[in-house]
Amino acid sequence: MGFISHIKEEFAVIRERDPAIKSPWEVLLYPSFRVMLKYRKAHKQYLKGHYFRARWISQRATRKTGIEIHPGATIGKGLFIDHGTGVVIGETAVVGDNVTLYQGVTLGGTGKETGKRHPTLEDNVMVSAGAKLLGSFTVGENSKIGAGSVVLEEVPPNCTVVGVPGRVVKRENMKVPRETMDQCHLPDPVRDDIKVLQRENTELINRVLELERRLRSAEKEEKEERV
Repeated sequence: MGFISHIKEEFAVIRERDPAIKSPWEVLLYPSFRVMLKYRKAHKQYLKGHYFRARWISQRATRKTGIEIHPGATIGKGLFIDHGTGVVIGETAVVGDNVTLYQGVTLGGTGKETGKRHPTLEDNVMVSAGAKLLGSFTVGENSKIGAGSVVLEEVPPNCTVVGVPGRVVKRENMKVPRETMDQCHLPDPVRDDIKVLQRENTELINRVLELERRLRSAEKEEKEERV
């Protein structure tokens, strides 16, 4: 793909997923656009076995954009990295088509494996701000990872994951994440559990108070009978 074609594709991606863009020329300023140009170049060098040259290109891009993509990573078309600062994509990560990553996302390894060490994201996955995906597993297509989540194991397709460690809180998502780009309105199972505990605690307190009232009443009646 030539430079002009790449600009057109990136503009279409950014315009679709970032309401802040007003002009096609703004695409040239986006860290996502700039780092992907360098990644494509570095990845070609990596595949040819020119590892030092590939890392040199990628590290220069990291310093300029705040986004670190290892040249060995495999990335499909339509990747959008919103803002981007602090994003890290490891060497054996595989990213499908039309994936969206927000700032602070890590596609990392646990530091113990050899071979395939990093996550695989299938098509249309959205990973919200600050989420960490660590290890060699697959996040199925159309799935959404909530902000700040730490995901350590397989995620089925069409699911929503939140929490530390991440767990599936919604299955069979009806919409592709990039259609809404919604990081906020996600299920919160921890909050739901807390509400259940609060309700049960209130019920227990009321029962104890009722038992104490009955006990006091019984003691009062017993005293009156003695008199």
